[in-house]
Amino acid sequence: MLDLKMIEIAKERLNSVIDETPYSYAPHLSSRSGCEVFLKKENLQITGAFKIRGAYNKIASLSDLQREAGVIAASAGNHAQGVAYCASLFKINSTIVMPESTPLTKIDGVKHYGAEVILAGENYDEAYMYAKELSHQRSLIFIHPFEDDAVMAGQGTLALDILQADNSLDAIIVPVGGGGLISGVATAIKAINPHIEVIGVSASGAPALRESYEAKREINSTQVRTIADGIAVRDTSSKTLSYILKNVDKFISVDDEEIAGAMLFLLEKQKLSVEGAGAVGVAALLYNKLPHLRGKRVATILSGGNVDVTLLSVIIEKGLLKSFRKMKLTVTLIDKPGSLMTLTRLLQELYANIVHISYDRTSADLDYGDAHVTIALETKGKEHQEQIQKVLQEYGYIKERT
Repeated sequence: MLDLKMIEIAKERLNSVIDETPYSYAPHLSSRSGCEVFLKKENLQITGAFKIRGAYNKIASLSDLQREAGVIAASAGNHAQGVAYCASLFKINSTIVMPESTPLTKIDGVKHYGAEVILAGENYDEAYMYAKELSHQRSLIFIHPFEDDAVMAGQGTLALDILQADNSLDAIIVPVGGGGLISGVATAIKAINPHIEVIGVSASGAPALRESYEAKREINSTQVRTIADGIAVRDTSSKTLSYILKNVDKFISVDDEEIAGAMLFLLEKQKLSVEGAGAVGVAALLYNKLPHLRGKRVATILSGGNVDVTLLSVIIEKGLLKSFRKMKLTVTLIDKPGSLMTLTRLLQELYANIVHISYDRTSADLDYGDAHVTIALETKGKEHQEQIQKVLQEYGYIKERT
């Protein structure tokens, strides 16, 4: 049974193994949210996420004979790297089963620590089922990412670190996937200071645990779809649900647009690369999902930083478009020498920087002698874009919207 004593023992084990990640005030986020916000930056932890805490505590709690057999885990990435890294510290073999859609950066991260990587299934739950079968076939010790008291105790050491740095919190916001992190954190928080509000945040595309919390019974999903792959868990764990129902005060969700906005905000304003799962708490604050926290002292855990750079590039591009720092438009020109030069000179006079341009004279919807020009521009905000559109309409390049 998970309790504060287990978490304190885990902390003693971890003191010489993990990094003491920064816990610091976030002025921009505080101003936006109306709270006094502090960030626990586990995205800067060894292996790039908090998962090393639970993985190490679990492996350390095994007997020598169990460790010699080798360990196996199923994970979308962060637990995988945690188990692989900790297995390398103990000089034992590890096998990691990951969903087939796992980003290459996470696969390479696991292989770097010497683990055997097997890709199986479309999501975590399918990878988990395959890993369980393999553990029986090969007589390996299965290290569950959340449904294990020793793992949850290791994750709960995060709460001890936060309270050691800050004993005057009003609330703590915790990302939720399978529920191991929030089970450990909430158990420690409520044992030490029950007046601190514990708030869970999940991705709306992985709703099982939030719906189970609201219904106070297990509810599983048929599928999950979210950019926060680290918390894309389809089925509810009865074990973590019991701890969450006991110790968590509030449970909300944020959608992918909000998660992407939080990732971009953290990159720009905090100079931090944070994956979707790690950004959900910031998303909840940015998009006013927790108005009752205004004026209060709040900590939120940035649980991981192993973001797929391909996804990050898409988030940045869409973020620039949404914030009116970039615009894309298509105009029709007479296809003759000098037409394109006239257009680009006009854009130069409007102080719009062209970053991409394409020229099409063969589309079926074009009249003979015309051409479509698609242009991407760097702009200086909404008013600048409106000015550009107005001038282009006056010159007949684009039709006025009705």
